Amino acid sequence: MAFRVTAWASLPVPLTELCLATTLRCGQSFRWKQCEDQSWTCVLRGRILQLDQNDTHLRYRSIWSCPESAPLTPPPSVSPDEIEDSKELLHHYLNLSPNLEELYRQWSESDQNFRKKAPKFTGIRILRQDAWEALICFICSSNNNIIRIAQMVDKLCTHYGKYITTWDGRAYYDFPGPKALVGSKVESHLRELGFGYRAKYIAQTARIVGNDKEEGWLDSLRNPESPVYGQLAGPAGDMKPEGRDGYRDAHLKLLELQGVGPKVADCVCLMGLGWGEAVPIDTHVWQIAVRDYKFGRGKHTSLTKATYDAVANHFRKIWGEEAGWAHSVLFTADLKVFADRLQAKAEIKEAIKDEDTAIASATTATTSIAPKSEQESQKRVLEVDQVSVTSSSRRKRRKGW
Repeated sequence: MAFRVTAWASLPVPLTELCLATTLRCGQSFRWKQCEDQSWTCVLRGRILQLDQNDTHLRYRSIWSCPESAPLTPPPSVSPDEIEDSKELLHHYLNLSPNLEELYRQWSESDQNFRKKAPKFTGIRILRQDAWEALICFICSSNNNIIRIAQMVDKLCTHYGKYITTWDGRAYYDFPGPKALVGSKVESHLRELGFGYRAKYIAQTARIVGNDKEEGWLDSLRNPESPVYGQLAGPAGDMKPEGRDGYRDAHLKLLELQGVGPKVADCVCLMGLGWGEAVPIDTHVWQIAVRDYKFGRGKHTSLTKATYDAVANHFRKIWGEEAGWAHSVLFTADLKVFADRLQAKAEIKEAIKDEDTAIASATTATTSIAPKSEQESQKRVLEVDQVSVTSSSRRKRRKGW
């Protein structure tokens, strides 16, 4: 199948507002592929979106499928409406409207632990994903790691999703809808593909959502302030210690599905339905709560249902309506995949400290060298920090980006 490719376009989005290398790898979405040139690709709403960034801008283009053209007949070009639609879809999907620096500032003022760790992990956004995709992906996440979840999701798309096109040597498929996963042989086939006990949950949940529920049931659980793409936002009600009424209702209804416990329900609420106060608590987050927030004592010595609610309510008390977003920053900071970044930054800051010590010594010896100010030193930390995050994109720019 032939394809049509738009020219690269860009949006002024600095790394502090969005870091693709972190946001797309921190366990909230599992379909983004990193290409050899370090760009990222994923099928969204019938087209491939390709993303890249430098320190100040997000670059993007879309690849659309088209019927094979007759010999010597060039394929049709991408229409202006398609180009504009990709821009709006990208803005919606990446959730670019909130000012992330301001949110980080608010969360840091409310929480010393966040203030300590957030500077190492700026630019993390909660994506506005399709609710059905989020539901199935987080059913796959049970007792699993990010790499294996991504492999499972890729198999789902390859075997059950709609083929889009083959581009740059890779075949791309969209995520399968509920009805695509309804069938007498789906469960056994998924077991053959390595899904294990999750195969039963996926098949049963697909039957419930695809056959038993009315069309649009899952999206009816969404936060009105975070509607599906193309719809207008509305009010979501008053915030309470346990979250808004709409969130609690969505959480309870998700628990009725197969393979959905409190943690999976909260992942879907946060990353698929737009309820920012949803705080998924697993053993990893429980360890954070014990280590950094004095849980694990008294009546909360283990992760029971009561403790789950207590931890989530505590985080909502600290961070408010976007508690799940703030929690995701701390969750990401504890992921092993980013441990090298923390080590690299520690080494960078130590090197800068040594440099400043040397400068101070040289200043004592001679008046011809002016001392560096604290502001300049902090600026240098930030600059080196950004280099560590975007070194791959800088290598690309040497090739003419």
